[in-house]
Amino acid sequence: MSGFFGVVSDHPCITDLFYGTDYHSHLGTKRAGLATFDGQNAHQNIHNIQNAHFRPKFAKDLAEMEGNVGVGVISDTEAQPVMVNSHLGRFAVATVARINNVDELEQDCLRRHQQFTDLSIGRTNPTELVALLISQGKDFVEGIENVYSRVKGSCSMLILTPDGVIAARDRYGRTPIVIGRRGNDYALASESHSYVNLGFETCRFVGPGEIVKVTVEGGIKVLRPAEEKLQICSFLWIYYGYPCTEYEGINTEEVRYELGRLMGRRDDVEADFVSPIPDSGIGMALGYSNGRQIPYKRGLLKYTPTWSRSFMPVNQADRALVARMKLIPSRAVLQGKEVVFCDDSIVRGTQLRDNVKMLYDYGAKKVHVRISCPPLVHGCGFLNFSASKTDRELITRRVIEELEGGEVRRLEAYQDATTPEYGRMVEVIRQHIGVDTLRFNTVDDVCAAVGLPRQQLCLHCFDASSCGDK
Repeated sequence: MSGFFGVVSDHPCITDLFYGTDYHSHLGTKRAGLATFDGQNAHQNIHNIQNAHFRPKFAKDLAEMEGNVGVGVISDTEAQPVMVNSHLGRFAVATVARINNVDELEQDCLRRHQQFTDLSIGRTNPTELVALLISQGKDFVEGIENVYSRVKGSCSMLILTPDGVIAARDRYGRTPIVIGRRGNDYALASESHSYVNLGFETCRFVGPGEIVKVTVEGGIKVLRPAEEKLQICSFLWIYYGYPCTEYEGINTEEVRYELGRLMGRRDDVEADFVSPIPDSGIGMALGYSNGRQIPYKRGLLKYTPTWSRSFMPVNQADRALVARMKLIPSRAVLQGKEVVFCDDSIVRGTQLRDNVKMLYDYGAKKVHVRISCPPLVHGCGFLNFSASKTDRELITRRVIEELEGGEVRRLEAYQDATTPEYGRMVEVIRQHIGVDTLRFNTVDDVCAAVGLPRQQLCLHCFDASSCGDK
């Protein structure tokens, strides 16, 4: 995952750019970059942030980052923003993307005598590839449409030009772009909370496939109207988003609360209290407490100063270390109690299994796990959700293979919460994790909590429903 931030101002923008980009740190821990234009002069800095937070890495660069327009990005993959010079002029591009056909597009660019210069990740930089695809157009709109038509996966982008920022949202709107305004200044962001403390207020959500250019003189100018089809990733509300951010005007924390309330209203388990697996389980646990009418307590606490989100580390050993070290159980709260624990999802199952063992070790009498989303049956082809590269890495798919005798058949039956196959699958997952009971919310619950029609949400990881191409 990645998150980007752009600023268009009538005065130096670096302070806004610095703090606005930093507010996307929950979306990436690998690479980060800033780029500004001072008239025709470009300034760019990119750093590896794997062993340090964003702010201390970039603080020393601020004095040299001149200009009234800029873009920043925090990425869990490639180095960006990428700065290029082409027949369109000099521009920098930052992306939130998952490109599944990089090799195919790379070969086409090479046949056109275009070249790649950034191989820092051991392969073609996907954002540089996007920049080259843009440069194939006669103008920016045609170049962006070239990206839309040729990329398999998803791609939203901010393009920095000498006089402003072009925002282009993925053609199905799987990832968001929101615009805030402060007088004559504009902020463009992945997450709406990122500009609140800078004094901006949300004025517009960019639509699916829409292209807008933002300048101080002209404000927001639509270069390409939005598509009718919207299929925004439902996991933004379930896990990725910061609690106070909004997508399509819908607050993330309220969605998580509603997912918990819906679960609590129909649950029949007897427990002393409900506790979150922090942080993304907090909103759900609060809602569950209301729906089930049992107390909310914190039986497990997160040590926040130094530990990142556990989906970000590249290898399983590091993910397990982060998951174990960042969560600290409270023996006094857990001892002898029956507890409902709320979490956002189960991907591989290893982290939750280790967390549950820790809860029993610290005195919990019974542990009941409630998950805010349905079982993950399909790997994400659009957002790089988790570090899973294949369906086989999902515990749900491994269990289905086990139940089906080594083959993956009749997936539809395992995606339907009313079938015997679904019940058997959940029971095997429960045994693997080692909890007393396990329940998931349904796709209908997700749609109800978000408040958008089913056809406007990407639910691919639950039931492979998607209006777009992989």
